[in-house]
Amino acid sequence: MRYPVGVMADSLRLPLYASLLKAKELGAEAVQLSAVSGEFTYENYASTDVGRMELRGLLSRLGLRISAVCGDLGGRGFMIPEENPSRIRASRRIMELASLFECPVVTTHIGAIPRDTGSPRYQTMLSACRELGRIAEGYGGAFAVETGPEEPERLKAFLDEVGSPGMKVNYDPANLVMVTRSDPVRGVFTLKDYIVHVHAKDGVNLLPCDPERIYGPDAPDIAELLDRTPYFRETPLGEGAVDLLRWIAALEEIGYRGAVTVERETGTDPASDIEKAIKALRTL
Repeated sequence: MRYPVGVMADSLRLPLYASLLKAKELGAEAVQLSAVSGEFTYENYASTDVGRMELRGLLSRLGLRISAVCGDLGGRGFMIPEENPSRIRASRRIMELASLFECPVVTTHIGAIPRDTGSPRYQTMLSACRELGRIAEGYGGAFAVETGPEEPERLKAFLDEVGSPGMKVNYDPANLVMVTRSDPVRGVFTLKDYIVHVHAKDGVNLLPCDPERIYGPDAPDIAELLDRTPYFRETPLGEGAVDLLRWIAALEEIGYRGAVTVERETGTDPASDIEKAIKALRTL
């Protein structure tokens, strides 16, 4: 199976149109756009047809499609009851924006799912995700929860309980390696019924860490946390602990048919790292 290779546009650290041109230059066939920061927001593209037509035209001329829209609202995800109404409203607008560009997938972080399924936080997140699922179903799309804050088994059990076809998974193997030390290949099979988008990203765990310290409601800014204690490090693709060949083979085995989207959150020369990642993926 040959997967379309995409680029998370924000990783290029360029203005929107420049990032699309650069993604094409690097050999991408798809892009993931952020609807939370930068130019591609609901306010900029939902109110008039002109901007949408211009952006669609550029994507068409470049032969690019939008593989997913990033709707990660940051902060504490959907763990805080009093914050959830406004976050759910914002997520609805992001899903509407994605639908205007005929993209069915909005990726997001929901926070750290507690082990105690009877805890108030678990029930808060469960209620929020059921509402998100209903919103996504209404648009014929899905909110895709990014892997990382918990082991794949716990995420699967949670999504099983949510019970909505509108809640899926954005599979990031590096997050699993860096934070929970989970096997990113085995996790593909655990979450096979939910995966609708994947990030091609790599990394290494340096110290055992409690995911609550990284993603929990009381977690500090992640950059400040890692400055104090380097729990993990993101690496260029192929230089970390993700076995790319086995990971791609696992995606093929479960019948995944979406894009493989390169994300590079750190590093001094992301464009070079992304170009190398695209070439490496092409060989697989």
